[in-house]
Amino acid sequence: MFKGLGNMGDMAKMMKAAKDMQTRMTSLQEELARITVQGESGAGLVRAEATAKGELTALRIDPAIFKAEDKEVVEDLILAAIKDVQKRAAERSAQEMRKIAVEMGLPPDMNLPM
Repeated sequence: MFKGLGNMGDMAKMMKAAKDMQTRMTSLQEELARITVQGESGAGLVRAEATAKGELTALRIDPAIFKAEDKEVVEDLILAAIKDVQKRAAERSAQEMRKIAVEMGLPPDMNLPM
C-alpha cells in the first residue's frame, strides 16, 4: 500500500502501531477496572477487595475483633488489609502491562504510560 513512498511507509507503520497501542491501553484500563484482587490482615480477620486499578470496593471485618479495648489493633488491621490489597492491585496491574508489552514485541519491563 505504501510502496514507493520511502520513509512515509515507515511513518504510516509507526502511526498504526501507536494507534494500536492506544487501543490496547484503553482496553487494558477497562479490564483493570473489572479485575478484583483481595488482601487481608490478622490471619483473615480483616479482608479488603479492590480493582486492579487500586480502587477499594469492599471491606469485611470479622465481628470477633470488635472489643473496645482492641480499637487500635482493629484500626491497624484495617490499614494493613487496605495496604495489602493496594499492593496486590499494583502487582496485578504491572503483570497485565507486562503481558501487553510482550504481545506488542516490547521489552516486558518497559514502563508503558497508564
